[in-house]
Amino acid sequence: MAKINQHYRQLKDSYLFSDIARRVAAFSQAHPEKEIIRMGIGDVTLPLMPSVISSLHSAVEEMADASTFRGYGPEQGYGFLRDAIRAYYVRFGVQLDPDEIFVSDGAKSDLGNITDLFSADNTVLIPDPVYPVYVDTNLMNGRKILYMNANAENGFLPMPDPEVRTDLIYLCSPNNPTGAVYTREQLAAWIDYALAQDAVLLFDAAYEAFIGDSSLPHSIFELPDAKRCAIEFCSLSKTAGFTGTRCGYTIIPKTLKIEGMSPNRMWNRRQATKFNGVPYIIQRGAEAAFSEEGVRQSQEMVAYYKKNTAVMAETLERCGVHFFGGVHSPYLWMECPDRMDSWTFFDYLLENAAIVGTPGAGFGINGEGYFRLTGFGSQPKTMEAMQRIASLLKGAN
Repeated sequence: MAKINQHYRQLKDSYLFSDIARRVAAFSQAHPEKEIIRMGIGDVTLPLMPSVISSLHSAVEEMADASTFRGYGPEQGYGFLRDAIRAYYVRFGVQLDPDEIFVSDGAKSDLGNITDLFSADNTVLIPDPVYPVYVDTNLMNGRKILYMNANAENGFLPMPDPEVRTDLIYLCSPNNPTGAVYTREQLAAWIDYALAQDAVLLFDAAYEAFIGDSSLPHSIFELPDAKRCAIEFCSLSKTAGFTGTRCGYTIIPKTLKIEGMSPNRMWNRRQATKFNGVPYIIQRGAEAAFSEEGVRQSQEMVAYYKKNTAVMAETLERCGVHFFGGVHSPYLWMECPDRMDSWTFFDYLLENAAIVGTPGAGFGINGEGYFRLTGFGSQPKTMEAMQRIASLLKGAN
């Protein structure tokens, strides 16, 4: 008789954003006359950049010619893209070998799949609130999870406790959902802690392009000794609008060793077995995103979304609502008004303003009483949404 993975019994019945979609669909069916503005899931709205589109078209033409057609590509990514990513990291003073870079279909996939490299008896340290993928993928494998409190008192940036023993550590900076960003000094403390514990830091840098302060690190590898203990995940989803195009990458230094083995070589072997690579066409588009012109256009895209967050922040400040994030992040992490719990505020906002956000409770216990709004909408819709919110909160007071 076939046996299932019993650890799946520990998972909630539905993924956070699936639950949101179900509630929104019910509301839409009951109120077809209302225009819903979505400020929940972190999907982008701007089209792909001109440099990317041009490169995609050129790659399509190559695929139509027998002399330039490409079939199976390297599972680790084409050399031209790995070189482009390596050159991008030089901007931050980080030197990488191309074979330390692994191209994938997105950071979410790699964050889940990286657990293949580690034994199920590893203890995992995860901040709360947190991106649900970190938790769920480890629950699926039956690992023991320890939570560190991220809250208003520590600016949603928990720091290591030397008394806590762990093997794997998840950090995200700029953070999803709170928008908080670690300083160099704070990340240095985490690196020291990981080295002292013989632990591995799994560092999610998916939102690094939103950092607007040169004193804040874009990559964990800007810090000394990080290559001895860290793996970094990044994505073009938010920096270049690839949420539907799908391309990301993971950096595993060759200097990282665990029990005498190289996670770099292990990941290379894993990808060669379980992954057939990102399509050539997509990788050409990604290469363009890392070009000088592509980076410039990407920065324009990020600036557009950050203008949205500025409008959101100004509105909440005017309404006397306390919040975090929104400066180096596309997310605002707001306190729910009138001490509402986060799902109550979700329903209140949907029913009375036809606006969709993300309940903080969906990110963990410490998310209760908070609500995430995203700046990834169009500017006209963002302005309209904030006008609705301002009117609603004013009426509530």
